[in-house]
Amino acid sequence: MSEQAMQPGGPAMRASDDVMHIPGEDGVPFFGLAREFLTDPRSMAHRMRDTYGPVYRIRFLGQRTVTLSGADALQLVLQDRDKNFSSAKGWDHSIGRLFARGLMLMDFDEHRLHRRIMQAAFKRDALVHYMKAMHDVSRQHLAAWRDARNFRFYPAIKQLTLDNAAVAFLGIELDERANALNQDFIDTVAASLAVVRVPVPGLALWRGLRARGRLGQFFESRIPERRASDMQDTFTRLCQTVDEEGQRYSDADIINHMIFLMMAAHDTVTSSLTTAAHALASYPEWQDRLRAEAEQFGDDPISYEQLDQLSDSEMLFNEALRLWGPVPYIPRRSVREFEFLGHRIPANVQVGVSPDGAHYDPQIWSHPDRFDPDRFSSERAEHRQHPFAFAPYGGGAHKCIGMHFAQILAKVFLRDLVNHFDLALPAGHQLRMQQVPIPKPVDGLPLKLTPRR
Repeated sequence: MSEQAMQPGGPAMRASDDVMHIPGEDGVPFFGLAREFLTDPRSMAHRMRDTYGPVYRIRFLGQRTVTLSGADALQLVLQDRDKNFSSAKGWDHSIGRLFARGLMLMDFDEHRLHRRIMQAAFKRDALVHYMKAMHDVSRQHLAAWRDARNFRFYPAIKQLTLDNAAVAFLGIELDERANALNQDFIDTVAASLAVVRVPVPGLALWRGLRARGRLGQFFESRIPERRASDMQDTFTRLCQTVDEEGQRYSDADIINHMIFLMMAAHDTVTSSLTTAAHALASYPEWQDRLRAEAEQFGDDPISYEQLDQLSDSEMLFNEALRLWGPVPYIPRRSVREFEFLGHRIPANVQVGVSPDGAHYDPQIWSHPDRFDPDRFSSERAEHRQHPFAFAPYGGGAHKCIGMHFAQILAKVFLRDLVNHFDLALPAGHQLRMQQVPIPKPVDGLPLKLTPRR
């Protein structure tokens, strides 16, 4: 197949199966290793890597994929200096119909143009504005948690991050309309892992596509008023931004980017804040450290300029990201033949990398299975052992554009959380995670919250 035929943006095509020279397994007909992957992808990856080495093939729902493991693999694929890999074609199989034309489903020059326009929604003045929504929504939810019974952290923080995204990204009030939109986002994300990949009425993909249609209608109907608005939310900014070359988004661009951004803005942060809360409950000394760090600010909302003073909060959140990264698997499609560790991988092959391969590498991290946020301290700086030792936000041209938004929300929320509550786990609790599409605790993470004030 010619390189020209594989240019991203062309018609969708099935990935090549010309990878049988790569060691690995096909599993059962059609489904391949789907059951093992969906049950425990982390254990499956360890088993495959131990059996076949850092380059291996698997089959999943009729499609073969070559997995490359380790920090060097992350650097090769995500940095992509030779433009060998398409993010759009990599993600198309799982989310192409649901998040079509989102930023992650674009490549090379087109991606660069769209990202440059979107950058205006994540500059300093925008982040300062979003912080007010973070403070207000966080404290509103924490107040409600005081009277909660049989409290489960995951659904509670999911509602908080959805509400935060509704205010900061959509600029709407928290009412029944926001609840309906939030449910549509939940259904759209859930459909990405549907085993049945045709929209059969009543099944996940059908529900997700219908939800996406409603989201599109919501945004389309409001674009004209937002183009003339003085609001400061992300939706309004994307409607109005013009880059230095006079480029701006079309209505269709705005709809596609907002649907994708809302998914990225809440689901990944929900996962990471959940593992951070579990860590705080498991290691109460870190609750004390975060409280001591926050004492200097009293109970007033912190400012953007004060965020750098919350270094312990940042280290704890980073360790939660390392142990349970919110994007456990990153797919790409090769657009030309390449080689890695002596293996030739042809063009038009589905290629996967996982941050786990670097995040648990004992050559990079001391005792990588242990919870140890101080590994991110300036004195130890284990995350600087390799450019891709720590890659929870991806890397290269597609590195998460909302990375700073996520870090700010984490600091704002964790500071309020430990100031308002003592956290504890039920006796004998063991964390069990559903790992895909985004990690979450199977039991919702029951926590005992004891008010401090």
